[in-house]
Amino acid sequence: MNTNLNMLRIQKSNTEEALLRDCKKGKPRAQQAFYERFAPKMLGVCIRYIRDREEAEHVMIGGMVKVFEKLNQYSGEGSLEGWVRRIMVNESLMYIRKHKNMSLEVEVEKADEEPDYQLLETQLEAQDLLNLIAELPVGYGTVFNLYAIEGYNHKEIAETLGISENTSKSQLSRARKLLQNKLAQLQENELKDRSNGS
Repeated sequence: MNTNLNMLRIQKSNTEEALLRDCKKGKPRAQQAFYERFAPKMLGVCIRYIRDREEAEHVMIGGMVKVFEKLNQYSGEGSLEGWVRRIMVNESLMYIRKHKNMSLEVEVEKADEEPDYQLLETQLEAQDLLNLIAELPVGYGTVFNLYAIEGYNHKEIAETLGISENTSKSQLSRARKLLQNKLAQLQENELKDRSNGS
């Protein structure tokens, strides 16, 4: 069984290497296969930052063009999907900076405590949580996505968005409070529905 697993891993990496090699040579079939493999997931990444699906698709397609242009820069370290995803996140952030006045409040409040996301995650289905995040104001949602989903730290978020680390912490704290309020509202509505149904 272990041998089969290793064979699968080797096959997968060979397939990915062959796909990369052919894409770098500009072979249309390989580029099409690459696009079909990554586009659906990457659209999901873009939609988390850009709520308008049509706009998110434009950003994703532009991001894929950039991926093809930069394929020679991919060193093979880390996962290919992670590398593509990073480009998509950067493209989404560029779109936000260009088209939206991202309201990142600069006043700093006590935001030193790290939020406990496990409470949120255990009480909600993943899709419910994504829907709640999508309702956050752009600034809060962007910082929350970068921190809680992409795994950036506050220093990286600050550098990426051109804000201070304290502003990043403050945005995250506010996003968390809003999510908790929304969660409480959801639970309240669920209890009402149950009592009305019985």
